[in-house]
Amino acid sequence: MERVNELKPQGMENVLTAEQTAVSSAVLREEEARREHLVVYLSGAHAYGFPSPDSDLDLKAIHVAPTADLLGFALPVPTVDRAEIIEGVEIDYTSNELAHALSGILAGNGNFLERVLGRTVPHASPLLSELRPLVQRALSRRVHRHYRGFAMNQLGELSKKPTTKKLLYVLRTTLTGIHLLETGQLETDLTRIMGDYGIGDAAQLVERKRAGERVALDGAQLDAWHSRVGALFDRLDRAREGSALPELAPPAAEEALRAWLMSVRRARFL
Repeated sequence: MERVNELKPQGMENVLTAEQTAVSSAVLREEEARREHLVVYLSGAHAYGFPSPDSDLDLKAIHVAPTADLLGFALPVPTVDRAEIIEGVEIDYTSNELAHALSGILAGNGNFLERVLGRTVPHASPLLSELRPLVQRALSRRVHRHYRGFAMNQLGELSKKPTTKKLLYVLRTTLTGIHLLETGQLETDLTRIMGDYGIGDAAQLVERKRAGERVALDGAQLDAWHSRVGALFDRLDRAREGSALPELAPPAAEEALRAWLMSVRRARFL
């Protein structure tokens, strides 16, 4: 299994500070000693295109449990969490077992889809290159529920305490969902697609957010974006209705994922 020596997410080599790189790499080495990672994905603001120096590191992984561990009386827990601050760097690590993640993918869970199809990947085993095309073929309109629900939650948080970060999370989540439903391609980086959907001026928000996690929004700024956010929710709903994606994952795609999972299990049965 490939080991991580240094955290350098693809396409974001200059984003992390030296301290973040060192701490994150050490954490991943510790966690890899405990479980086999299929992928470790750097989520949050780093994946969304607007990290700041004080952003925490959201390390979201998928791991493969030894097959023998799945056959006993006490099944391993499907989810492992670790949250702490190490040398001033806030780490939020979560790893989900492969079967749990694949079930979520078939249900349209964007959290797991982003781990497999996302760009900011500091660690990947060779299994990831096998899994990605299978997941791509299993995409369905079920992703609408995830991204709309996530965006609505963020919109509620924005109304309670307006910050640039919360508004950007609403924009990022709606646009990722729209883009996925309209094109069949997953893109989590707001800065890569915002111009295509008529909110290129959100670049000003991105620059403000890159200065710090808690940059506030005043009432006038929030009002200026209110109707535009509503229009994005409307487009997200229209994107679902007009999407070329199937309503559910095609049976052949689901069966291919199941067969692949079984092959992974057999290879790890000792």
